[in-house]
Amino acid sequence: MEYIRNVAKIEINSDKCTGCGLCINVCPHGVISMDDKVAFLANKDRCIECGACDNNCPVDAIEVETGVGCAYAIIKSWFNSSKTNCC
Repeated sequence: MEYIRNVAKIEINSDKCTGCGLCINVCPHGVISMDDKVAFLANKDRCIECGACDNNCPVDAIEVETGVGCAYAIIKSWFNSSKTNCC
């Protein structure tokens, strides 16, 4: 599921990335992938800006500004009477 296009504020500094894979393990929506042991944004529009990847990166290679994506996911879940993975 994609949320609002081109609004997620997430960046990965590939120069800092050590390829540990923690970001991939904690991302609830498969936003991040790995190529040649370096993380990259596979689908930025799926990001709900929960910050799990940012909080778990041991080398601070990821920056997420929590905001619109997560709020949208929560509001949408209210209308659909569903649960959200927004952290």
